[in-house]
Amino acid sequence: MQLNIKNLKVSYGNIKALHGIDFTVEAGEILTIIGANGAGKSTTLRAISRMVPSDPGSVLEFEGKNILKYSADKVVSSLGISHVPEGRRIFGNLTVTENLTLACFARKDKDQINKDKKWVFDLFPRLEERKDQFAGTLSGGEQQMLAVGRGYLSARKIMLLDEPSMGLAPILMIEMFDALKEINKIGTTILLVEQNARLALKFARRGYVIENGSFVLQGPATELLNNPDVKKAYLGA
Repeated sequence: MQLNIKNLKVSYGNIKALHGIDFTVEAGEILTIIGANGAGKSTTLRAISRMVPSDPGSVLEFEGKNILKYSADKVVSSLGISHVPEGRRIFGNLTVTENLTLACFARKDKDQINKDKKWVFDLFPRLEERKDQFAGTLSGGEQQMLAVGRGYLSARKIMLLDEPSMGLAPILMIEMFDALKEINKIGTTILLVEQNARLALKFARRGYVIENGSFVLQGPATELLNNPDVKKAYLGA
């Protein structure tokens, strides 16, 4: 396994956000965590990327290494874990090209960086068209493309994606998930948290359902799509 999470607990003061969740992610797979707002999806990703502290007893391992020994910046530069957060959080006062260049700050492989930038522009042609445009003037869909491209350039072993469909028109959602499939095809593992359960489960190979900080269901994505409880709670059926 590439990512191994055991007994992950996170607290915000006296509030327990995660109650000891366990899951694994295999190299090269697409795994999704679905659930309602406030269920603990984003907190799970933030704990893995070291943006929030985990409670004592939590085990987070990536390729056999203890994630808890790494600071947030080293999770990216040393382990190869990138995090595309909810809300994009691009640098609006920098151009598209400058945002992408900044994502490579810890990389030394200049030739590969240039190849990867070209690949991102091939994946998202609209970004190349707007490469000299300030990121803050892009549409919401284009900003999401930039956020994903930036995440890919910063670290390519595994991408943690937080609500990549949020605020996108249906056609842009499909384009975004098609792009993520291409990223996965070239070897990047994807861990996706998503409120659009139907879209996420059609995209992923396996899935987990989280409620109130605990996993309540897990299994192949196709099985979860057909699960009566999942249909009733998350698929509008």
